[in-house]
Amino acid sequence: MEQFIQVFIFLPLFGFLISLLFSSKNEKVISFFAISILTIQLILLFSFCILWVINGATILDYKHFTFYKEGSIEIFLDFYFDKITLVYSLLGAILSLLVIIFSKYYLHREGGYKRFFITVLLFYFGYNIIVFSGNFETLFIGWEFLGITSFLLIAFYRDRYLPVKNALKTISLYRLGDICLILALWMSHHLWHQNITFLQLNNISLVESHINEHSYYAVFILVMIVIAASIKSAQFPFSSWLPRAMEGPTTSSAIFYGSLSVHLGVFLLLRTYVYWETMLSIKVLIIIIGAVTALVANSIAKVQSAVKSQIAYASIAQIGIMFIEIAFGFHTLALLHLSGNAFFRTYQLLVSPSNLGYYIHNQFYEKPKLGIPETKNNTILKIQNAIYILALKEWNLDSFLHNFIWKPFKFIGKKMEFISHRFSIIFLAILFVSGLLFLILSKNISHEVDEDLHLLFAFIGFILVLKSFVVRGSGLKAWFLVIMSQLFNVLAIALMNDTYEYVEIIVYLISLMISAIAGYLCLLKLKNYEKVINLDSFYGHHFDHPRLSGFFLISCLAFVGLPFTPSFIGIDLMFSHIDKNEYILIVFTSLNFLVLEISVLRIYTRLFLGPNKKNTHPIAYKSS
Repeated sequence: MEQFIQVFIFLPLFGFLISLLFSSKNEKVISFFAISILTIQLILLFSFCILWVINGATILDYKHFTFYKEGSIEIFLDFYFDKITLVYSLLGAILSLLVIIFSKYYLHREGGYKRFFITVLLFYFGYNIIVFSGNFETLFIGWEFLGITSFLLIAFYRDRYLPVKNALKTISLYRLGDICLILALWMSHHLWHQNITFLQLNNISLVESHINEHSYYAVFILVMIVIAASIKSAQFPFSSWLPRAMEGPTTSSAIFYGSLSVHLGVFLLLRTYVYWETMLSIKVLIIIIGAVTALVANSIAKVQSAVKSQIAYASIAQIGIMFIEIAFGFHTLALLHLSGNAFFRTYQLLVSPSNLGYYIHNQFYEKPKLGIPETKNNTILKIQNAIYILALKEWNLDSFLHNFIWKPFKFIGKKMEFISHRFSIIFLAILFVSGLLFLILSKNISHEVDEDLHLLFAFIGFILVLKSFVVRGSGLKAWFLVIMSQLFNVLAIALMNDTYEYVEIIVYLISLMISAIAGYLCLLKLKNYEKVINLDSFYGHHFDHPRLSGFFLISCLAFVGLPFTPSFIGIDLMFSHIDKNEYILIVFTSLNFLVLEISVLRIYTRLFLGPNKKNTHPIAYKSS
């Protein structure tokens, strides 16, 4: 029975791959095939769940495939099924099918009809990987796919300014959650000396003994998990991204941010509950996050003028309550709560355009009833007004995140203007070649020198990617800087680690350089067509060069570690080879990968997405 789980993972992937072959003009075939795939998935899943319950509802665990194995390091796919998986998988199958059927008519004659359906199938594939995951590595693969598909669907109206800008803003916060999850994986490997599975985490005595022996490491892992869950579920202080993500089509908002994707933070907490159920500090942290989110999001929802934003904040408030329920151990209640919230928010979002039409119609025929205002205590009135103003400003959460997370990175990057000079580039090239020589001769170099060099190279890699993050000039220069940053990053980890095999380095570098060269050739071709490829605005070149836009996007995703690529495995291996005591190195490496994906996708969005600069193309609305 365990082996049948993989059918639910790969059936949506099969649907995605086949859908790529269909003509974008053939709407009936595209929608019929997607609906058929999801219908078959739902029937098979429902039958599987019935058989599972009849056979005793025992936990199923299936080790599917090993990507890499060396010593204690093993990267493998592991699938898992229990009551949490049952609820999430059925919820995903039912709601995805309903939304796809609705989208068949809602998006009729939309320019990106095919693009929407194949992206939703890819999203559903990633969603299933998460809910059926049996270890953190498998979960992270699905986590990455959800980030990519979120970006693509928010920027669905890619000729408009705000959808593109908000897609980049959302993927930036998603990337922060990805890095927190990577850090949890990194420390978990050093704590357990293996890639622990969720089935092994059910061994309470084993978990308690590890936590008692390594309490600080366990707290670090759990804090990272809580932050990742909070970002994915838009909990305080990361709540502001969810209304911005509503710039995509209403149907994608319903399936992503009303029902499925936004509840995956809850899933992560449920799945790791055994790990932190004995740790009071983590429970208190989750309760505080949930309570503050519920209060703040509820106050914001009451004053929103946009219906999508109102629904988004109302959903966030309910998820905050779910966080509290999980911390208190009321898991069945949390599963019922999230199911009800998912169905209700999906319904609200799908009918919201019709309801707005009714309200607009009624306001011409119904006069508002004016009541006599109640006299209130002056102090209470001042507090209410203060909360009202804060709620209107969304508690300045967007400004808070910008000022305390992204603004410092931009400030440092702008101060590194000297890196763009020709002399600096020549010096960095010489330094990199010298680093390769040090790597080859590392046995003849003292430990102190080796340690200083690897920190220096990690710092240079971080500075280079920061500089790429703020480049306003040539897109080629920004692309060159991200390539150099990764070369220095790999060198920094390899220098300090005697167990890092040359084969691992070569596999990762080959994958990295193939995608880097492919991206560089795309940019050269674009420059040949358009002469100037600056990053000072959004240029919307996808209008004239759709295929080039697609190739460059694939190059970008492969470069930053698209799941199932050698670069994705290489990133996992690199983090595995950083020792738990190398604090400075892990900080530089984590920050590097945090900014890397944002920098690469920033190049793509500014060159290929947004309103086209040419007068021969229509100017789209700023927002969707």
